[in-house]
Amino acid sequence: MSLFALSTASVYPQSTAHAFNYAAQLGYDAVEVMVGVDETSQSISAVARLSEHHEMPICAVHAPCLLITARVWGSDPWVKLEMSAQMANEVGADVVVVHPPFRWQRDYAAGFVEGIARLEEQTGIAFAVENMYPWRTGGRREMEMYLPSMDPSDHDYANTTIDLSHCATAGMDPIEMATRLGSRLRHVHLTDGTGGPKDEHLVPGRGIMPVGDFLEGLAAFFFNDTATTEIYTRKASSHQTRELDLAESLAFAKLHFA
Repeated sequence: MSLFALSTASVYPQSTAHAFNYAAQLGYDAVEVMVGVDETSQSISAVARLSEHHEMPICAVHAPCLLITARVWGSDPWVKLEMSAQMANEVGADVVVVHPPFRWQRDYAAGFVEGIARLEEQTGIAFAVENMYPWRTGGRREMEMYLPSMDPSDHDYANTTIDLSHCATAGMDPIEMATRLGSRLRHVHLTDGTGGPKDEHLVPGRGIMPVGDFLEGLAAFFFNDTATTEIYTRKASSHQTRELDLAESLAFAKLHFA
């Protein structure tokens, strides 16, 4: 049975604690914890207490891979992944979502594919490598910022994540990517985008991605893992507006997956 989860990133600038409350109130099945600058998200005991208090399982941990989390859990990327696996193990999650290395992390990138496989074997946790996108300058010049590739289907990762906003920004077809990945598609970030130069993370259905068709395809192929709402609501005019966006995202997912 597939789960519909809420990423704690979806409620920023509200806190990790708020995310658990939204997930419980709106009827999500689980929460994906984005380890970020919110200190609660960095504490295994704190997120475990939130999970218990709201009776809301944690299905995945998103490793601190963003520029703004460069110093969260230290600066060594492998240590960050080890600590993400530790959190996942202790809170009952079976997936760690991870971005491929930035191009300037050349040593990390050189052994990334093999290192991910080694971590999976050592920890028993699936490290689902996420698709990314090129960065664009004002003149629309594209720069490939991720190594060994922004497309996880280019490599033999055992587990992967498709983010539909990243597909929009990269000009990639998520349905074709899912077909290439097959059973290696372990996790989905359910969102949308207009195909512009910025990563938008819109409410599903508000961009140009074939999100409904993508979900229907997953259902047809008996996808039994997690689709996580990961949208940007930081410009929401009120808490009520944010709540409506989160509720709409869940309703969209359930409608099209059914």
